[in-house]
Amino acid sequence: MKNLSRLLFAMLLVFVYSNANAQDENNPWQITVGVNAVDAYPNADGAPFSETIFDEYFNLDDHWNILPSISSISVSKYLGEGFSFGVAGTINKIDKWGDSTVDDLSYYGVDGTIKYSLNSLFNSNFIEPYLGIGGGYTWIDEIGAGTLDGTLGLNFWFSDNIGLTLQSSYKHSFEDYLTTHFQHTAGLSIKFGGTDSDGDGIYDKDDACPDVAGLAAFNGCPDTDGDGIQDSEDDCPNEAGLAELNGCPDSDGDGVADKDDSCPTVAGLKSLGGCPDADGDGVADGDDDCPNTAGPAANKGCPWPDTDGDGVLDKDDKCPDVKGTVANAGCPEVTAEVQKTLNEYAKTINFDSGKSSIKAQSAQVLDDIVKILNEYPTAKFTVEGHTDSVGSAELNQRLSDSRANAVKEYLIEHGVDAFRLSALGYGESKPIDTNSTRAGRANNRRVEINLVK
Repeated sequence: MKNLSRLLFAMLLVFVYSNANAQDENNPWQITVGVNAVDAYPNADGAPFSETIFDEYFNLDDHWNILPSISSISVSKYLGEGFSFGVAGTINKIDKWGDSTVDDLSYYGVDGTIKYSLNSLFNSNFIEPYLGIGGGYTWIDEIGAGTLDGTLGLNFWFSDNIGLTLQSSYKHSFEDYLTTHFQHTAGLSIKFGGTDSDGDGIYDKDDACPDVAGLAAFNGCPDTDGDGIQDSEDDCPNEAGLAELNGCPDSDGDGVADKDDSCPTVAGLKSLGGCPDADGDGVADGDDDCPNTAGPAANKGCPWPDTDGDGVLDKDDKCPDVKGTVANAGCPEVTAEVQKTLNEYAKTINFDSGKSSIKAQSAQVLDDIVKILNEYPTAKFTVEGHTDSVGSAELNQRLSDSRANAVKEYLIEHGVDAFRLSALGYGESKPIDTNSTRAGRANNRRVEINLVK
């Protein structure tokens, strides 16, 4: 009676577990009913995975203990990502324990297992291998001990719900008085828990629209307007329309669905959203300021002007009010002569000795440079500072940087846009004359203003 009570307690655990969680996926539950076999050969010394652990593994006659009736029941719940958790209860009669013959010992087991499906490796709807690990408690007559279980199994699914399960578990005992052993099970498995949330007669697992009642012809999805196009693919689900327009009507017959037609009562062009274009310039008449004269859309359907008459249309002319060249996007070009003039002026800029402060007498030449730069409003220039070789290279580098930036700041303060100017010092690295003579050193101490190309 005591052992029977233990089995009933195990079954109660299974029952409680199977009702402890809400059903939230299609057929998440699996119940397996079948038979089990217990094999304690070889028992070795009780150590896990001894060399002889799989000796005579399939010797059913000499080593397997099989109760010729239903002796195993398990319930498992799918958790997601291939994992499930199950609880199993087993009962058996033991008359062979390793190499020993015993006198019909009772065997009871309760085990919990986390399983991982390897179905993705086979990509099959029929065969589903799995691995498991878990633990439980096993009684042999009055002796009980906890076990650590490793499991390998196969499900063979004959349909979405019914299959055959074969499983082998290695049960390592935590106590010396209970021998580590194998337990094999074979049983009929049933998956259940499938739901029909929207009540349309199609289970959620097969229902493409499980929350909305629909038609079998559309895998459970509805067709509200009855135009033969299911709502999920119907751009106008509440208005009957044409299949070629994804279920939307076309009142003016121009091939543009009313919902996309900016002129739904007047036939027009698809490229213009269903509106007409009398002058054929690609601008719909309603948006065309010159509907009878072709012109670009950027100018509201009218031809572009050329305000300065330099052959570059205003839309492309970066200097629309000043004549320039086509090559320079309508702006005047900085010629080699202009560049030469700039540097002739720049060489005359004088600084206080050893400093970056500009001498007052250089103001006029700087103002002349400002005028030249502003004649070319889109051109960018670099102000470059150079020194002779007197003093250390590090000092000369700092001085050339400071002088180049001083000139740059002067030009900005007197009307040249800052984004058009950059400053860079080269120190003594780019001489244009010898540093061995006073005249040569004087030539090397200079500022240049060069066009950025």
